Amino acid sequence: MHLVTCQLAISLDGFIAGPNQSLENPLGEGGMRLHEWAFSNASWRAQHGMEGGEHNADSQVIEEATQGIGAYLMGRKMFGGGDGPWDENWTGWWGDEPPYHAPVFVLTHHPRQPLELRGTTFTFVTDGIESALEQARAAAGDQNVAIAGGAQAVQQYLAAGLLDQLQLHIVPVVLGSGERLLVDVGNPLLQPVQVVASPSVTHVTYRVLR
Repeated sequence: MHLVTCQLAISLDGFIAGPNQSLENPLGEGGMRLHEWAFSNASWRAQHGMEGGEHNADSQVIEEATQGIGAYLMGRKMFGGGDGPWDENWTGWWGDEPPYHAPVFVLTHHPRQPLELRGTTFTFVTDGIESALEQARAAAGDQNVAIAGGAQAVQQYLAAGLLDQLQLHIVPVVLGSGERLLVDVGNPLLQPVQVVASPSVTHVTYRVLR
């Protein structure tokens, strides 16, 4: 059976974004530092339609984490566009060709017609996390479903016992404040199954035990 997975970069003090997030600065102050390790890697660049890059342990982790994904889930904040009823002109942070290249199901309280961009269709789900997961599983077939973020979406699936695997890219920075990941998730048992370390980041993969 396919897995429900999630991979996120996180600071040493548990934040996946810095303080004062906004449309102009969605990762908050200092939040971009959590992702700098990935930008020069060949796998990350290929996923975003770019050439070149380094082939190293970090690149291998990215390649493995993005293989076998048949559909994605994400929260309204991850897709962006602000709160409240949709601005139909908002089509996400990624431009005309998002990096997903698979169906994406967006959790929201406000209805919106599906949005088709190059290689990716976004479907907006208003009837809860279980419905979104059911639709994503149907779209994924025998492949995995990945939760792309943000923190609240991951928290909901982890608290509901619907997440099978969590991979954290632990970056040696301290943000001090911002958006925490592991809050309001109950008491899940996380069993580490793989640790890959490099000079810039430590990748820890956890199995979520029921």
